[in-house]
Amino acid sequence: MSLRVAIAAPFVQNGSRQLQENELVVALSLDRDWFSPDQSKRLIDVATREGLLEPTDDGLEVTFDPAEVTVPDEFVPDDDLLRERSAFERVLDALVAEGVEKHEAVGAINTLQRDLGVTIETAAVVYARREGIDVSDLVPVARSALRDESEAEGR
Repeated sequence: MSLRVAIAAPFVQNGSRQLQENELVVALSLDRDWFSPDQSKRLIDVATREGLLEPTDDGLEVTFDPAEVTVPDEFVPDDDLLRERSAFERVLDALVAEGVEKHEAVGAINTLQRDLGVTIETAAVVYARREGIDVSDLVPVARSALRDESEAEGR
């Protein structure tokens, strides 16, 4: 399941939008027993790079409303959340979080990529926007991938 759910859980549990890094590490590793303390720090790094957490003078602030995220009782995050995800994976995660079936999204994105002749990242952003899902934070990544591909092909 999603990085957003894993990050939201400690904030929901504490009824706060802001936690100290050590509080978040304790919540993820000791309270929930999802990760080791080192893995929890890695998850915080990934979530910060992906814009889900923002460092402040008082700790880490979640950039979305954690109360709007459903954390299923049986939820246990996968270790793959600890790795940096591509823009495509991040858009796909956002689509699935909004209720779009993963296989449908992948099929539609692949079709868009083929039809438009663009990168997978660009096609994913276009598809998400058509579905009314805000992925504006990933537009620069998709634009950069499109520019890199054009330069590589000598366009």
